[in-house]
Amino acid sequence: MKLYIKNMVCNRCILVVRQELEKLNLLPEKISMGEVELSKPATDKQLLSLNERLKDLGFEILGNQKQKQIEKIKNLLIKKVQSGEVEEHFTITGFLSKAMNTDYSYLSRLFSEVEGITVEQFFILQKVEKVKEWLVYAELNLSEISYRLGYSSVAHLSTQFKKITGLTPSHFKKIGNSHRHSLDSVNRK
Repeated sequence: MKLYIKNMVCNRCILVVRQELEKLNLLPEKISMGEVELSKPATDKQLLSLNERLKDLGFEILGNQKQKQIEKIKNLLIKKVQSGEVEEHFTITGFLSKAMNTDYSYLSRLFSEVEGITVEQFFILQKVEKVKEWLVYAELNLSEISYRLGYSSVAHLSTQFKKITGLTPSHFKKIGNSHRHSLDSVNRK
């Protein structure tokens, strides 16, 4: 049995969902961002209880196909950004079409209707959050960040960063962590 869970955006989320499943004696065969495969079907009572527990923690079991597709799009894009391996000529169109085996125009339209922003805007917001992370922890310089997130130049990264945050990357680095957002709330601004 496969469940789709909304707002699973990091390894910590996977750990929390696993713990909740185990509390209800639901044995996960496999857990990844946004998806849980159970070794045996859950009862309606278990699913209801699980969903209540998950909602308290900021997650939710997704019921319809459109919600599942949206969550899969988000998880694919978050994983891509978190990998730090976004090629300079990376295209969301090709990436999502291939990964989901679905026409991109349909996915894009669906995402915009449900989320209220475009897939591209969501992707940019994720990249900006990754830039913030790297700046706060001084893991990489701007040139390295620009390269790892597929920006054509440091100037392009800086322009996009300032447009989203209102701050230059160097000013953000000085003021630090107070402007970071959790990944699951990034598209809700």
